[in-house]
Formats: sequence, structure tokens, C-alpha cells
Amino acid sequence: MTGPQLSIVIASFDSAPWLPSTIGSLTSALARSGVEAEIVVVDDGSTDDTATVLGALAAESSVPIRVIAQENRGRFLARFAGVQAARSERVLLFDSRLLIEEDAFAYLEQVDALRPDARAWIGHVPTDPAAPLVGRFWEVPTHVFWGGYLAHPVPTDITPANFDRVPKGTGCLVIDRKAFLEACRAAWPEENADLVSDDTRLLRHVAEHGALRIDPGFRALYRPRVTVRGFLRHAFVRGTLFVDSYAGTGLVRNLVLLALVVAPVLALLVIVLAAVFGLWWLIVLIVALAVAGAVALALVAAARAAAGRAILSFATYVIPFGAVFWAGLARGVWVHRRAFGSSRVRPAPDAAPRA
Repeated sequence: MTGPQLSIVIASFDSAPWLPSTIGSLTSALARSGVEAEIVVVDDGSTDDTATVLGALAAESSVPIRVIAQENRGRFLARFAGVQAARSERVLLFDSRLLIEEDAFAYLEQVDALRPDARAWIGHVPTDPAAPLVGRFWEVPTHVFWGGYLAHPVPTDITPANFDRVPKGTGCLVIDRKAFLEACRAAWPEENADLVSDDTRLLRHVAEHGALRIDPGFRALYRPRVTVRGFLRHAFVRGTLFVDSYAGTGLVRNLVLLALVVAPVLALLVIVLAAVFGLWWLIVLIVALAVAGAVALALVAAARAAAGRAILSFATYVIPFGAVFWAGLARGVWVHRRAFGSSRVRPAPDAAPRA
């Protein structure tokens, strides 16, 4: 087969500050392996100097860099466009904020040969411990839900049975090109795809149709958002994508999603009525229950090896996060409302999604 062995696809939106080090880590790691690769960057309507930065990087890089420019349409469509344009039948989806470990490709060469049945490899991606306090927040939720793996990372096959208990994402994912495009089409919604989840639903399809594996030997480092504004903007988007990831995948999950949206509204209404009628004990009870819930999550995360600084971040930002994430959930329930009455199994679109 002619052409590169691996196409590295990076979806980028206003990532100019990160791209030089991200791409530099990839080229350095590739040089320590026998993998021949290309890098495909999809500029998803950036408003910063991403185009200029990429032009300079492409001129100097030892690995071929191609740039695809499109209007801002979200990461789902950006990744779809990049994988469509890939010249290799094996692709690495890579987040613009990651730094690949220097021996990651050399390690993957070895394990990939030992597991020819594996359709996809998910990278082990811890958060940069030097990140600002706000950047450590997500470690608490991830350790609550995925702490069994995160406390003791070992190579793990991801199956439909353990899918919700193991870390997964498309930020560092090696997968057959056709398998990824197939998963995208299976997840393609009837509504606009700008607010479609770019990871959970896709990977659920992959796990149901072939081997999907996470391996701590295939590693990258995540550099999170460094401002409160950026963190809250991301939380709002993730709230909407969280709904898309789970709506229509079962009655219980549908009810939980609806409860997460309705319960805070009911609690606020009860607080207002309690204040009107002077039932202060009821207000204290509701606040105490909310605090107890947050404390319980922090304790569970701590028991599952979450770092102390992550616990502090959670305690500091849980209130603004909760408000913004709830708003994202409410938007998601409205945008993806049709999914609550469906099984989320959709035929492939008649035409390829616009790239």
C-alpha cells in the first residue's frame, strides 16, 4: 500500500497557542518509531491566527501537514471531514490540547501487532498536574464514574457490558478509517449535527461491533482550559453533548436525564414558596441535601485516587459549574428531544455529511 501508514487528524478551533507544541510532540514521537504518518488539521472556523501558525508549521515540519478549512460546525463534523480526507486506512484522532508521550507510537507498534483483532485503541490521557486550579475540576467526575480503572490503570477491553465504567473518548483514538466513518453514520442524527456528541455514542457503536481497548502504555497529556470563562463555556457545551450521548439508549437513562433537568427547577420553586411562607427549615434542608451530594461525590472521587488539588477545584467551582452544566443539559433535552422517543438506531444518510 502506498501513502502513509497513519493519518493523524486534529480538529482545531482557536488552538493557535497549543498547536506548535501539540504537533511538535507528534513529530518527535513519530521520529522514535517506524510509523510513517501525515497530519491533517481541520481548522473549524478559527478566529485567531491558527491559519498563520499552521502555515509556518507545515513549512518546517518533517511530517507532511495538510490543512482543511471549514466554517465553524463543531468537533463532530470537523473530525468527520478530517477522516474523510485521510490518505491512510488507519487514523489517529488527536485533540489539539494534547501532548503525545515520546514513546507512544513505538509502544503502539508493538501492541497493535499483538492484537490484530482490535479495531481501535484509546489513549490513556491524564490531566496535566501543573494545570491551574480550574483545569483540575473534571478529575472528580471522571474518578467518580471511572475510578475503578483510573485508580489502577491496566490494559482493558471496552465492551457493551463495561462501557459506562471505563474511560473513553475520541481525543486520542487510533481506529480504522472505515470503522470510524461507519460509527459516524450510525450516530448521524435527523437534526443538525453541530451539537452531536463526538465521542460516547460513536464509541458505543465501535464497542458493539469489534474490539475497543484502552491501554495506559499508549499515553498523552491533556492541557485543560486555563480560565474560568473557558471552563464554563466548555461545561455548557458538554452538558448538551451529555444528553446526546445517552438520550434514547434506554428508559432509565432517559428518565435520569429528564430528572437532572427538572429537579433543580422544582427545588428552586420549593425554595421560593418556602421563603414566601416562612418555612426556613425546608430551605435549610434542601441546601443541606445539595451540599451533602457534592461532598459525597468528592469523597467517592478521593477514595478512587483523585488528587487533592482536583478535590479543591471541585469544591471551588461546583456551584458555577452546576448552573452552567444544567443550562447545557436543558438545551440538550430540547435540541435532542426526538431521541427520547427513539432507539437511536438510524440508517446511514443518503449523502455524506457536508465537510
